[in-house]
Amino acid sequence: MRDFDKISIQEMSKDDMLLIIEALEYTGKNTQIDDFISLKDSIVEELSCLVEIDEKDFLEYIKK
Repeated sequence: MRDFDKISIQEMSKDDMLLIIEALEYTGKNTQIDDFISLKDSIVEELSCLVEIDEKDFLEYIKK
């Protein structure tokens, strides 16, 4: 098995990404484990930077 430090999400659909983001948000709120919220925030921040829009607009985009 190969070691890897990063994973590409190049082929992931908008619906799948939204599901992951919402699941992290839900889990973080319902378990009170801040790491889930931090991971969600980090993913949203990175992806919004890649497409050069702010985080709020990115979330609206993937919800369409």
